[in-house]
This record gives sequence, C-alpha cells and structure tokens, in this order.
Amino acid sequence: MNTRLSFCFLLGIILVALLLPFCGFSQSATARFVFRRGLMGTQFNVIFYAPDSLTAQQANTAVSARMDSLNQIMSDYMDGSEINRLSATAGSGQWVPVSAELFEVLQKAQAIAQLSNGRFDPTVGPLSLLWRRAVRRKEFPTNKERRRARRAVGYKLMQLDSATCSVRLRRKGMRLDVGGIGQGFAVDEALTVFHRFGIRSSLVDIGGDILADEAPPGKPGWRVDIGSGKVDDADTTTILLKNAAITTSGDTYRFLEHNGRRYSHIMDPRSGLGLRHFVRATVWAPDGYRADALTKVFSVAGLQKSRQLIKRFPGVKLLILENRNGKVHTWQSDPF
Repeated sequence: MNTRLSFCFLLGIILVALLLPFCGFSQSATARFVFRRGLMGTQFNVIFYAPDSLTAQQANTAVSARMDSLNQIMSDYMDGSEINRLSATAGSGQWVPVSAELFEVLQKAQAIAQLSNGRFDPTVGPLSLLWRRAVRRKEFPTNKERRRARRAVGYKLMQLDSATCSVRLRRKGMRLDVGGIGQGFAVDEALTVFHRFGIRSSLVDIGGDILADEAPPGKPGWRVDIGSGKVDDADTTTILLKNAAITTSGDTYRFLEHNGRRYSHIMDPRSGLGLRHFVRATVWAPDGYRADALTKVFSVAGLQKSRQLIKRFPGVKLLILENRNGKVHTWQSDPF
C-alpha cells in the first residue's frame, strides 16, 4: 500500500544518458548500481546509489516485486489481471471492491480525464483494442466497429466510491485501459520502495517514462537526453533532472497509413481515431503519473490548445512539436 496517500488514493525519444560505469564509488562513499529487466512489454531500468551491494540487491528485489504486482493489477494485456476482472463486470450494476492500488490509479486517471475534457480517458479500452489490431494488421477499422466501440467509452460512465474503495462500470462492453498512465504510476511506486531502504539518489525508467529522485552524489542532477524540439529526431539536448519526471510521446515508429493518410498510434478517445498529424510532446512533471498521462493529453490537444490547457496542471512544463500540412511549429511553456 502506498503510505504517501490515504488507503484509496494514490518511447518516446527520452533516453537515459548512462555515461558512468555500472558500479563505482562516489565522493560520499556510496556505490552506483544499475539493474535492467523486461517489464510491461518494454525495458525497465533502475540506477541508484546504495551503501553496499547487499542493500542494493535487497532494494532491487523489492522494487522488482512491486512492479510485478502492479503489472498483475493494471495490465489489460494479461488474462486474469485485476483490471480485466473489473472490466468483465461492466453493465452488471455491481459495485466492485478493488485493491487500493487499482482504485488510486483509476482515481488519478479520472481526475486527468476531467481536467482534459476527455482527451485522456481510462475507459478507452474498447477503442484501444480496435486500434491496436488495426495498427498491427495494417487494416483500418470499419465505421461500424468504431461506432460500437465508442458507445462503450466515457470516463463519466466509471463511478468511484472512495468510502468502500469500489468501482462501478455503468455500461455493458466497457473495458478499462490505464496504459497511458500506468507506467508513470509504477515509477512513482518504485521510488517509494527505494525510500524504505533509505535510498534517495535514484533514477527509474520504464520504456521512456523517467522519474529521478535526488541527484547522484556530487552531481547537480541526472543527465537525461530529450528531443530538442527541432524537426530532426536525431537531434537531442541534455537536461539535468532531479526530483521530477519526464516523458515523451510521439508516433515516429508506430502509425497506420490508410487512403493516403497517416494515423498515429496516439488516439483521441473522443473520435476513436489515431491523430492525423505528427505531434511530439515532452512533459516535465513533479511525478511520473502526470508526466505519463499528460503527454497523451497535450498530443491530442495539439500545440495551440495546449498553450491554454497546461494552465489546468500547475507545476507541469511542456515542449511540443507539431507538423500540420508540412508546417512545423514548436512551443515550450518553461525551461526544463
């Protein structure tokens, strides 16, 4: 259970600049450790400083176990996961008690859905399944398929009861999908586990969802490369990150072409279609779940609307690049 909140609360192109050896000694006589593994269909990396190898191994084992438990809860790819069991009750009228973790991530997702006017939606599962299949098979979904899926989507159809930690999905066919926020939520949880071992200098990365705690000993921050905002995807700039998260979303590698039009894997939940223009959003936020979810929000909103929308999310910074009809524009709210 997350001790920071009450019981029921709580690749982009970003690359970690692994410029130091895997393990060495800093000026404060703590050692640097790196662990990697597959997780949530992507790569999970942790880099941290610990007093000795035994503490490091114990901390990494605990973090890894926490990630596996969250995957069992949140993954809509996994048969028998808690979120899929909840989705199976849609339209039944039942209030379903859920774990504190699932309730918390759904509560956070619903709040962002409300603030973004549905540009992010945790009930997008029926459309996600349809669009994943379309991108995988290179087959555009029919109008009938999209209409049927859209009828089962709407964050207002998901009801949460914090008193009983229960959820009710009001419409038959609803399916939850927290893939747009789950990795960010997981990196937040990883830092909580590290803190239990007294580890405060760490960086966690799940597929480009990066969260940094305190800076490495003797350093001003963690060196992280991000897209510079220029058209050339190979062009990057280095920032120093600490006590913050950063994530990038874009359609550089995953998209679908149909009748001469390019559709991004980033989907607008309100239309059920992938975005028709190229957009790349990099979000700096105080925590991982917001950085993760808001890259989707600002990508769907586009550059002009994001300039106003970001005011609803205090403490968040945005760098966005948009290409519409061959015209490229960039905008940054504040320096990272």
